[in-house]
Amino acid sequence: MIDKNFDVIIIGGGPGGYVAAIRAAQLKMKVAVIEANHLGGICLNWGCIPTKALLRSSEVYHLINHADEFGIEVKDVSFDLKKVVERSRRVAKQLSGGIGHLLKKNKVTVIDGFGKLQGKGKVAVGKDVYSAKHIIVATGARARVLPGLEPDGKQVWTYKEAMVPEKMPKSLLVVGSGAIGIEFASFYKTMGADVTVVEVMDRVLPVEDEEISALARKSFEKQGMKIITGGMVKKLDKAKDGVTVHVEVKGKIEKIKVETVISAVGIAGNVKDIGLEKTKAKVDRGHIETNEWLQTGEPNVYAIGDVTGPPWLAHKASHEGVICIEKIAGSKDAHPMNKSNIPGCTYCHPQVASVGMTEAAAKEAGHKVKVGRFPFMGNGKAIALGESEGLIKTVFDEKTGELLGAHMIGAEVTELIQGYVVGKTAELTEAEFMHTIFPHPTLSEMMHESVLDAYGKAIHF
Repeated sequence: MIDKNFDVIIIGGGPGGYVAAIRAAQLKMKVAVIEANHLGGICLNWGCIPTKALLRSSEVYHLINHADEFGIEVKDVSFDLKKVVERSRRVAKQLSGGIGHLLKKNKVTVIDGFGKLQGKGKVAVGKDVYSAKHIIVATGARARVLPGLEPDGKQVWTYKEAMVPEKMPKSLLVVGSGAIGIEFASFYKTMGADVTVVEVMDRVLPVEDEEISALARKSFEKQGMKIITGGMVKKLDKAKDGVTVHVEVKGKIEKIKVETVISAVGIAGNVKDIGLEKTKAKVDRGHIETNEWLQTGEPNVYAIGDVTGPPWLAHKASHEGVICIEKIAGSKDAHPMNKSNIPGCTYCHPQVASVGMTEAAAKEAGHKVKVGRFPFMGNGKAIALGESEGLIKTVFDEKTGELLGAHMIGAEVTELIQGYVVGKTAELTEAEFMHTIFPHPTLSEMMHESVLDAYGKAIHF
């Protein structure tokens, strides 16, 4: 029989929930995780991880198709879509099993089922009711659905169908150019599909620095992708042989016929039917409101991750889980999150990564800025890799030398960005970056050069 009394009950076993559970166990709390579907949540099973496996396959395919540039001859290149998808699912399954092992190792009780708040200190799973001193809601989010763009699993896909295609569509249209939309556009384009991206804002990857967005668009179009910005999908006409998408741009309707449509227009928090109406927790535009310690309006009820709103990122959810638990435990290490230190990564080709303010946002906030830039074409390692397309951009406060933001496009920038994240978290100024010795030859040298450029000291450009 499972004990029904705990110190902490966490509803949801995704990147926020399972990390919070493990940290609670480390602090000697008696903890349970309630999960309705699969440990690891959407990110691990149907998001971050399996999409990276798909993108890795497309990256390998791209490299093989350009093997002659490296002096290697490869003939009759093809791919097996079924095996590509199977590898992606295998990776997700392996990691989901790993989460189960970690929870078991830390003596966390895992309860299968749908958790629902049942009044003060109580959570119901079916007919069973569990009690806890503290309850954390980590229910995540689901794909947002716009009227007229309802997915049917055949011609109109969400991220889920896009991850397990039975056949490669010859043509597709992606609605939305955020990280999810652009990653799928990049995968399918590299694998041979004719891809169109429609974005309602005036540029692709609209949360990124304007200069990076422009470079991304230029690269995508060079690859053969069709990009429509300032466009709104008004309706879909479905037929046996495809879908005609009506896109309004500047008051005019453009009709685009494709085989498949992928809807990537954002996500909505999973707040329905979890018992919030029985609490003082407030929901605003589909997300639970919390303070800096992730506390809701209901005493001893907390919320973390995607269900609390943007940025919708797994690493943000995990960090919130740790903050929440350490606050509950009264730890001296507890600290509120500084959202300006949360990095964002898009794993398209070329990759995009950033942290902190864009140049425009910094100026709007009243900062007098110094901006540094360093192109990939000036870096020896990038040229040796055959990856000379890209840019590292840094934004500093002219008066204090504080790093306000860093923005990158190019090979492996999703790995490089962490150097600037550490710098921002440690509140380093331009001086510390300049005095840091970066290894040669590496892509990371460009990070150094970008800082130097902001102060007119760049060596190699």
